[in-house]
Amino acid sequence: MPSSLHAAALDWLGVHSSELVGWRRDLHSHPEIGYSEYRTTELILTALSGFGLAPKRLSIGTGVVCDIGDGPDFVALRADIDALPLPDNKTVSYASQYPGVCHACGHDVHTSILLAVAGCLAQAGELAGSVRLIFQPAEERLPGGAEAAVAEGALKGVTDIFALHCDPKLDVGQIGLRIGPITASCNQIDIKLTGPGGHTARPQLTTDVVYALGKLITELPGLLSRRIDPRAAVSLVWGAVTAGSAANAVPTAGTLRGTVRMLDDRLWKNLESMVTELARQIVAPTGVDIEINYDPGVPAVANDGTLVGIQTRAALAAFGPLAVSDTAQSMGGEDFAWYLQTVPGALARLGVRGPGAPLYDLHQSNFDIDEDALAIGVRFTTALLDEYWNGAVKPG
Repeated sequence: MPSSLHAAALDWLGVHSSELVGWRRDLHSHPEIGYSEYRTTELILTALSGFGLAPKRLSIGTGVVCDIGDGPDFVALRADIDALPLPDNKTVSYASQYPGVCHACGHDVHTSILLAVAGCLAQAGELAGSVRLIFQPAEERLPGGAEAAVAEGALKGVTDIFALHCDPKLDVGQIGLRIGPITASCNQIDIKLTGPGGHTARPQLTTDVVYALGKLITELPGLLSRRIDPRAAVSLVWGAVTAGSAANAVPTAGTLRGTVRMLDDRLWKNLESMVTELARQIVAPTGVDIEINYDPGVPAVANDGTLVGIQTRAALAAFGPLAVSDTAQSMGGEDFAWYLQTVPGALARLGVRGPGAPLYDLHQSNFDIDEDALAIGVRFTTALLDEYWNGAVKPG
C-alpha cells in the first residue's frame, strides 16, 4: 500500500499531471546553458511561490534553494537545471527554440520532477521532517554549479542528499541503483608544446612539435596503465589535437586536450603529479617546451550504502520488485559528487525509455524521453521521503 507522501503524490498527479508535462516541455523548448539559466530560474521561482513556498535565488543569479519545514536538520533533494551547447535534432512540438542549445541530458526532466515533488509536499500538510530543494545551475560546466551552491550554504543543516538522473538504457518504470561509485571522477588536461619551428626538409635544425604530440598521444595513456592499479579504472582519452597548417613546415606550437577519468577517489586527489611528470619525461628527448594545465574537474559519485537501501525500499514500496534494477558504473562525470564531499548521498537512475523507442544516449541531439517517466520520478521521490523518515534505518 502506498505510504502517506506517496499517496499524496498520487492525488497530486491525478490533478496536475498535465502541468508536470507542461513544465518539462516548456523547459525543453527553452534550454539555457550553465550560469545563464535566467528564464529557467524564473519558472522555478514562480512555480514554488505558487505552492505557497518561499524559494531563494542563488546569489550567482541562477539556481534556487527552497526549504520546506523549519529544520534544524534537512534531507536535500537536488535537480540540475542547465542544458548543453548542442543542436536539437528532434521533430517534436517542444523542440528547442534556441539554435545550438538542447536539453540532451534530461535536466529539464529532473527540474520538472522536483517541482512536482514540491507541489506534493506543499499539499501534504505537516511533514515528518524538513526538506531542502536544490535547483542547481551549471552541472555541465567546470567549475560546476554544485561548488557554487555548497559555497553559498546549500548544505547547511543538511544530513543527507538524494538525486535522480535520466537513464535512456533503462525502461520507464525502472529505477537503477548502485552502492559505491556510480560515476567516475573527471579531470581535464590541456597540454601546449612549443618550439622554434622550421622547414620539414631540415628537422634536425628545429624541435618537432608534431612528433612530440604523437608521442604524448600514444605513450601517456600506455604508461599510466603500467603505473596504476587497473582496479582504479583510469581512462585517459584525447579529444582534441591541433598543430600547424602547412605540409612542409614544422609548426611552432601544438596543443593536446583530453580527459582523465577514474573510479578511485583517493587516486583522483593525487594523480596530477604523476600525469605531469610522465608527460614531461615523454617529450624531454625531443627538446620541445611543454606547458600543462591539469583541471581536477569533479570527484566520483560514491553512493552511501545505507541511503541506497532506503532508495531500494522506496522503489519496492511504490512499484514492486520489477522496478528495482542494478545499474552499471559510468565513466561520465557528475558534479553531484561535490555534495558528497560534505554529506552522505545517493544518486539513482530513472528509466526514461519507452516501449520500442530508439536508443539515443545522453548528450546526443536526438535524446528524448517517454514522459510517463515524469510521474514515476515524482512517485519514487515521495516514497523515498516516506522511507527516509519512517523506515527502520535511522538516516544521517
